[in-house]
Amino acid sequence: MRILKDLGKAFSVGSLVFIILGVIQYANGYQFTNGRELLIMFLYNQLYSVVLYMANAYYFGFLLKTFPNQVFKPKNLLKGLSGGILVTLLSLFFIRILTEVVFEGSSFSEFISSEKIDYYYISFIISVVVTTIFYAFYYYRNKQQTIVTEQKLIAGTASAKFDALKNQLDPHFLFNSLNVLTSLIEENPEAATRFTTSLSKVYRYVLEQKNKELVTLEEELKFAELYMSLLAVRFEDSIVFTKPSKLNNPQAKVVPLSLQLLLENAVKHNQVMPSKKLHITISEENGTLIVTNNIQPKQVLKESTGVGLRNIRDRYALLTNKPITIKESRNTFSVAIPILTEEIKIMNTQDTFISEKKYKLAKKQVEKIKGFYIHLAIYIMMVPVFIYLNYISNAGFPWALFPVVGWGIGVSSHASETFNYNPFFGKDWEERKIRELMDKDR
Repeated sequence: MRILKDLGKAFSVGSLVFIILGVIQYANGYQFTNGRELLIMFLYNQLYSVVLYMANAYYFGFLLKTFPNQVFKPKNLLKGLSGGILVTLLSLFFIRILTEVVFEGSSFSEFISSEKIDYYYISFIISVVVTTIFYAFYYYRNKQQTIVTEQKLIAGTASAKFDALKNQLDPHFLFNSLNVLTSLIEENPEAATRFTTSLSKVYRYVLEQKNKELVTLEEELKFAELYMSLLAVRFEDSIVFTKPSKLNNPQAKVVPLSLQLLLENAVKHNQVMPSKKLHITISEENGTLIVTNNIQPKQVLKESTGVGLRNIRDRYALLTNKPITIKESRNTFSVAIPILTEEIKIMNTQDTFISEKKYKLAKKQVEKIKGFYIHLAIYIMMVPVFIYLNYISNAGFPWALFPVVGWGIGVSSHASETFNYNPFFGKDWEERKIRELMDKDR
């Protein structure tokens, strides 16, 4: 289906180019002798269009895979344009071999000896114009997709954080903890005091970490140990908990409260009693943190909804491509969560946070301005090239106006976007409209 779609697009572009060239030739006084000549010219035109379009389309697909979401950065764009020129020249050379050797019957040695650079001028210029339009279209579409992706990311982050807050600590855990606390107050007031202190620390950690995307592995393991100490008071020695004695990188990152959800799941779905002890082990292996427990399922009427695991998956999906791995055997159940090594800067004050935001925005704007100036420089260098090629081609028609004007419109649009200037709907218009609507609401 993709090949058929690309062939359809290539045929459409070829037809458009054929019409434009026909108008130019007619304006210069060229007369077609018969329909057969017109058909042959059309077929040759379509051969050039389809081969060049397909070659550049699949080369562009290769760029998208090689530089995901970064194709239009200045450095990658220059690489792409250089490669595109090479692909175009090789494609033209292949078409020339096909037409001269296969169709016209010349030998390959005759073809090579008679080949001249002049045969490539017009085809190369047309290809550059079409490729420029192709890149401009994909740039616009990529920009729109980036905006949509950013909005989805914002919405997804908000949704995942909301779900995380809903599922951070199960209401049943709080209810059971309060029941344990009530019994301890009567039986052992000193243990009740320790239990209350641990419970308050658990909730304090929840409140501190709820707005963070990542926390250190060391912090999360300390919290897991604290959380298990609460469960130990409730279940006494019915839970055997083991954690790593030493971490490879204590400052590595994980999603906050992910361990708590996994530990809670283990307790929620398994029997915990002195005769059937629940063994929970946290281990570190191949860049992942693995939570493993033995399986001794409760006799429940309602099946698990999987909300806890889905919650962790969703939060990790917003941060990394590394997957959550779930393994279940006859006797054990384990979940491996990725350990992330990227550094997260923690803002100590609101001023620091604002300064960091301003720096990032300024850096992004500088990159946009740099990209525009590179684009403008390439355009300025290419204008005299188009004019020179128009002059030596003796076409009798100023076809160079098409790429120069078309590309110039693209440069103007790039400038408008870079410097946030719109002659019709600028910032002044936006501010006036906002004030007008606010006054109307009053």
